[in-house]
Parts: sequence; C-alpha cells; structure tokens
Amino acid sequence: MMKNSISLVAKGFAMGAANVIPGVSGGTIALITGIFERLIDAIKSFNVQAAKLLFSGKLKEFAKHTQLPFLAAVFGGAILSIISLARVLDFLFIQYPIFIWSFFFGLIIASVIFVGKTISTWNISTVISVIVGTGAALTISFLNPAVENNAFWYLVICGVVAICSMILPGLSGSFVLILMGNYQLIMIDAVNNLDLSIIGPVAIGCVIGLVVFSHGLSWLFKTYKDQTVAVLTGFIFGSLAILWPWKKSFDIDMNIVHTNDFGAFISEKGTIIEDIKIASYKPILPEMNTEFIIAIGYIVLGFISIFIIEKVAQKNQETN
Repeated sequence: MMKNSISLVAKGFAMGAANVIPGVSGGTIALITGIFERLIDAIKSFNVQAAKLLFSGKLKEFAKHTQLPFLAAVFGGAILSIISLARVLDFLFIQYPIFIWSFFFGLIIASVIFVGKTISTWNISTVISVIVGTGAALTISFLNPAVENNAFWYLVICGVVAICSMILPGLSGSFVLILMGNYQLIMIDAVNNLDLSIIGPVAIGCVIGLVVFSHGLSWLFKTYKDQTVAVLTGFIFGSLAILWPWKKSFDIDMNIVHTNDFGAFISEKGTIIEDIKIASYKPILPEMNTEFIIAIGYIVLGFISIFIIEKVAQKNQETN
C-alpha cells in the first residue's frame, strides 16, 4: 500500500514538473505512466452522488466513491512539484535554455511513439484525427501571447483553460497561460511568492474546469478511444514546434538571443538584459558546435527517459 502511494506521488510529481514547463503536458506524463483514464474517472466521480455522501457524513463512502486517496497522492505530488521546481526551472531556463529545451524535445518525440502505439486500429478516421490534432497544436503554438491581466474573472478563466490543457495529453497548460499573457504572473511570481490573491481565483477555475472537462473527456475515451488517442498523438507531435530548442525573438536585435520563454532576454554572454513579456519567436537552425553536440545528447537522454518511465510504470502495474 505504501509502495503504491509513493509511486502515485512520484507520478504526480512528474506531472507537476511537466505542467510548469511551457510545451510539456502533465496529461502526457499521466498517459505514459498508466494513470490517465483512472485520473479522469476519479475526477468525474465528483458528482451529485458524491455531494450526497459528503453532506450526509458518509466520509468513508465518499472517499471510496471519488478515489480520494488516489487523487490526494497524485495531486499532492503535483502541487509539491510545482512549488519546489518553479525557482529551479526559472534558473535552468535562464542559464541552460537550449539544453533544457533539448531534453524535453527528446521526451516529447518518445511520447509521440508511446502514445501512438496505444492506438489499436489504424484507419482513415484515426489518420485524419492525427492530422487534425497536429494542425491544431501547430496553430496554437504560433499564436501571439496576450497582455497580462490580473482581474479576478480573467484569473478564473485562466484556471479553467489551463487545467483542462494540463490534463489533456499534448497540450501544455503552461503554454496556454503564455498565450493568455499570465504565465509569468501565475506560474512564476504567484507560486514563488505564494500570492493567494492570484492563486485563489486560479484554483477556483481549476476545480470548475476539472469537474466539467473530465466528463467530456471520459465519454470520448470510452466511445471513440482510438480517434481520441489519435488526436492526442497529433497534439503531442504538433507541440514539438513549441519545444524546438533553437529560437530567436522577432522583436530584438540579432546579437541578443531570446532563450527564456519565462520572459527574460539573455545576451550572448548569458546575462539578463531586461525582464519583459514574451514576444513572438521563430525557430532557427542550430550552429554546429560543442553546444549542439551536447544538446543532441540531452535530446537522446529525454528520449530514453520516457521508455524508462514506461518500463517502471509497467512493472508497478504488474506487481499491484
């Protein structure tokens, strides 16, 4: 029992880490580690029956109906990860951006293979679904970010949209927050400073989004599983455009490299020039140097990591 709980916390921790990073989806990690459908079903169980059990004082039945220990372990690990890794990732993206993006680029390449192979039947509908998912992800990835907005109602909407994309494999909740203009405000400033005036409205939106979205996604998985997984495979594949390690901003001089999608512009010497909001960027070809070779190594490491996670998850499922 304890071993299973630790495993669930670890999976939640990995989901939380993925959700902090623009371009990486916690839902992808959930799918890879084998808890995605159980997670959606558990969230969906917060319904009228659950409310009746809770308000009638039948706490044991409520916990069993909602799979509360499972959710507590997963979301506990995710919250711990987000709080503990926000500062670390901020530092790494400033100091070693290409290497970090390379690692996650390799991770997502492997995720495409892993998720794609779970499709049981390949036919016209699944192929079209992959194309639709890829096209949607590519379209989202090249949208320009909005302006930061700390209004209560907008923060609630950010919570709804972000949590839906965070549990949807292939669609990054953090990247959606970038597009909505509030990534820096929520995932970095509010988390690091534990600003409840920002975190509170976002949390309200997350709860609303989880309960509503989980019902629709659960129905799709049960009714059109292959097509749904195919769309998600396309989403994950299309997100590679966001994660391409080598990119420059449209808005800055060519001798200044935009290396941090958290909002910092870095000089070629690695010092922060100024803290400004994220601008549109374009992918560029890498220079064939030592940095490129190391980056390829990180891509390979990220690729291998997914298969290690898969093997560990399979082993845990066999022993449970």
